[in-house]
Amino acid sequence: MTDIKELFADEVVTRAIVRDVELPYGAGTMALITLDNGLDHTKPSTFGPGGLTSLGEALDAISARGDVAAVGVIGKPFIFAVGADLNGAALVSERDQALQIGRLGHDVFRRLGELDVPSFAFVNGAAMGGGLEVALHCTYRTISSGVPAVATPECFLGLVPGWGGTQLLPRLIGPAAAIKLIIENPLSQNRMIKGRDAFASGIADAMFEPADFLEESLRWAARVLRGDVTVSRTDHTAGDWSKTVADARFLLDMKLHGASPAPYRALDLIELARTASRDEGFDAEDQALADLLMGDELRAGLYSFDLVQRRAKKPAGAPDAALARKVTKVGVVGAGLMASQMALLFARRLEVPVVLTDLDQARLDKGVGYVHAEIAKLLGKGRVSADQAGRLKALVTGSLTKDAFADADFVIEAVFEDLAVKQQVFAEVEEVVSAECVLATNTSSLSLTEMASGLRHPERVVGFHFFNPVAVMPLLEIIRGAETDDATLATAFSVGRSLKKSSVLVKDAPAFVVNRLLTRFMGEVIGAVDEGTPLEVADHALDGLGLPMTPFTLLQLVGPAVALHVAETMHEAFPSRYSVSENLAKLVAAGKPGVYAPDFSLDAEAVALFSGGTSPSTAEEVRLRALRALAEEIRLMLDEGVVAAAQDIDLCMVLGAGWPFHLGGITPYLDRTGISDPRFLAPGVASLPA
Repeated sequence: MTDIKELFADEVVTRAIVRDVELPYGAGTMALITLDNGLDHTKPSTFGPGGLTSLGEALDAISARGDVAAVGVIGKPFIFAVGADLNGAALVSERDQALQIGRLGHDVFRRLGELDVPSFAFVNGAAMGGGLEVALHCTYRTISSGVPAVATPECFLGLVPGWGGTQLLPRLIGPAAAIKLIIENPLSQNRMIKGRDAFASGIADAMFEPADFLEESLRWAARVLRGDVTVSRTDHTAGDWSKTVADARFLLDMKLHGASPAPYRALDLIELARTASRDEGFDAEDQALADLLMGDELRAGLYSFDLVQRRAKKPAGAPDAALARKVTKVGVVGAGLMASQMALLFARRLEVPVVLTDLDQARLDKGVGYVHAEIAKLLGKGRVSADQAGRLKALVTGSLTKDAFADADFVIEAVFEDLAVKQQVFAEVEEVVSAECVLATNTSSLSLTEMASGLRHPERVVGFHFFNPVAVMPLLEIIRGAETDDATLATAFSVGRSLKKSSVLVKDAPAFVVNRLLTRFMGEVIGAVDEGTPLEVADHALDGLGLPMTPFTLLQLVGPAVALHVAETMHEAFPSRYSVSENLAKLVAAGKPGVYAPDFSLDAEAVALFSGGTSPSTAEEVRLRALRALAEEIRLMLDEGVVAAAQDIDLCMVLGAGWPFHLGGITPYLDRTGISDPRFLAPGVASLPA
């Protein structure tokens, strides 16, 4: 068996550097351990065998001394620690190796809670995964109010918190709060909490400001040691733990349908934490970690992680950032919901004036009012200060004329999805803006090149396709038209970065990436229902993948009219692969919002509109039909050069369509399962690239 140190041969070792600190108030000497991999904050400290051994040796040396009153742990500037070295973990090929990793982490970390003297974690920066577990093993914890990220992202990657997290966290903050941090947040696009939230939840015992964080933490620790401060803890094992876990399991089934093993293992471990001894709980974590490290889900999760952490930050094909023009004012054509969401995002992230226009005062007032109301909500939740809220409200205004765009550097339209309407809008805007003002369109399917064809300066038109809800969805498809120049494109990417979006460069092709694939996917499922497959059978045929919603739930979210319009657009572009459902047209004509009633039961009248087919399919047949269609469409898109590489399609689907992170990208999944095999594709369509 390969020793785990060989697997981590490239480990950047996080050293445990010890120095003595004399605590105030005569509280004695603290042995303060700094976790530091020797690199700046852009390379966070992680733990492989080398880092764990270094920490273990430091604790050995401290324990042998007998002259310290306490042990403290802190990270390098801006970083506490962010968990295991995943590069080495991905190379594990034997279960015994996986067990070694789990046991080594437990053997070292648990000593922090089993010393002869109290231990203090001073969480000065990002604390994720194993980094947070280091803090949990300590007797006491302080946290900086400036900490940007506290999380247990393991389930996001197909793992569980395997170095004490599932056992210590629920006992510390209760099972409900622990389930949210360990399971719900990772499954919600790896959501993280900030230092203030961690303190409020009970993870930390005290919170101090960043400027004098260590000094105040040492003073607080001294008061604890002297008995001047008493930290009380709630016994969370006394509550209805079983019901909390059962409710979480029900919601997990609703979301994943058993598709991803890691969250279920995490939930089992949290349930065990109520009664297990420390040895029993940690051994159970070791076994779960070993099982999951050997599974395909980890490899898939690491592929997805690499997409969103690396490829998303260096978009393929993006021009030199130095070409980007400065944006000091933004114009938004339209004041509907999508336009208002965009206006709020531009104001918050760019902190420049944003002006909306619309056809009448009532619509304009509604749009600006929406933005102001959302800012008030942010203030109520403490996400912005009163001064910030006032400034943001002042930045967002409305105008009935496009003259207000005269000094804008970036104008984006969000009007009805009709080519002629958008052409007219841009023609009107071009009359009042400068020659270098970027004209962006939020179109979801129309040709950028045609949209710009009648303009004097078509080179400054760019696609800037957001996904709904604008503030939440991280993807931004940036589309280059036939005439779009590099300066315009560079400005678009610069603005995208400022908006904190992950941007992907896309060729001007019908429906771009996400909507093209979703429309093909939806078309196959709806087509199966048109042919006689019971709607419920077709709608749940792909539940085993753990998709964020069923096809007909997605239809309800998008709206039948929008879905029909996009289907018609795609049918016009690719008539042999995209059909227009007559039954969907009937649903639109009937004014139905979808096939579900407000209580999520099926609307019998809406379902009846899809009756009449005589060739039903099984759920498995529907699943294969939809996935094979996706494989065919992706291969064609790559051949057409819609994006630079298959990884860009994977990134778009993960960030824009909610393709499950635990499956990895859509292209490796289709290859891994054999669905992209040439035998299953249309004649002349090759399989996906490996």
